[in-house]
Amino acid sequence: MSTSPLEIDALVKRYAGQTVVDGLSLRLERGECFALLGPNGAGKTTTLRCALGLTLPDAGRITLCGEAVPARAREARQRVGVVPQFDALDPDFSCAENLTVFGRYFGLDAATMRARIPALLDFAGLAGKAEARIQSLSGGMKRRLTLARALVNRPELLILDEPTTGLDPQARHLIWARLKQLAAEGTTLLLTTHFMDEAERLAHRLAILDAGRVLALGTPREVIAAHIEAEVVEVYGDWPGGIAAWGAAHGARLAGRCEVSGETAFCYTDRAAPLLAHLADHASLRYVHRPANLEDVFLKLTGRDLRD
Repeated sequence: MSTSPLEIDALVKRYAGQTVVDGLSLRLERGECFALLGPNGAGKTTTLRCALGLTLPDAGRITLCGEAVPARAREARQRVGVVPQFDALDPDFSCAENLTVFGRYFGLDAATMRARIPALLDFAGLAGKAEARIQSLSGGMKRRLTLARALVNRPELLILDEPTTGLDPQARHLIWARLKQLAAEGTTLLLTTHFMDEAERLAHRLAILDAGRVLALGTPREVIAAHIEAEVVEVYGDWPGGIAAWGAAHGARLAGRCEVSGETAFCYTDRAAPLLAHLADHASLRYVHRPANLEDVFLKLTGRDLRD
């Protein structure tokens, strides 16, 4: 029997003749944080729904917490926690009541929940908020309560769908700290996010998806090293004919690869010295010189066009 909390082999899902997930294979290791990245419509949500047994696949094999899905999806979900993209907390209940009611879905009685609630609220930075009503909580508090709710059954696998969207930096950092703690304690995390810095900070490994296929797989450093040049120089400012004219005349020649987006030329290179020397002679141009990051890889592999 597989020891992986989630194993997906050759998953295929089609809607109205369109292939949304196209032969996707993934295997999560116990105790790791795995990030599933991709633009809107890449197949992330469909993959998660298939993994949980909420959507029937057209082909492939899924094993969730040792159970075959969809055949034994209900049994598997008893060992999984989910932090959805939207909180869906009950506004008529207090924080403690929200946790207690949710615990009933896992067969946890009131006495068990009374014993667990103080530690769950403390973990979420909500100690002293047991009787607080949902309407009185800030957005960050609601998100942390949703995280606590997903932990009521002490899951082997925690699935997080864009867990920090809309949060201020303080709330994001607190949630990051709690997720790192969970992984260190042995909980496996499956994370979807549009924040590439979040994926770089949290993920032991990641996959970048587009059109239902895996385009890159590995640790953040491995993916960056394999798919992008080492350095990026972002060039902007005044140039006759605009920055696109500068890029066409000098960007690729000096950097090796240059993309113009809006009023900025993104120059990708393994040797920035010639480009920096050129920029030093043209005071009308400004620039930012930095190491390549995961966002650069994401944009290279999936493009800069908007996805709706």
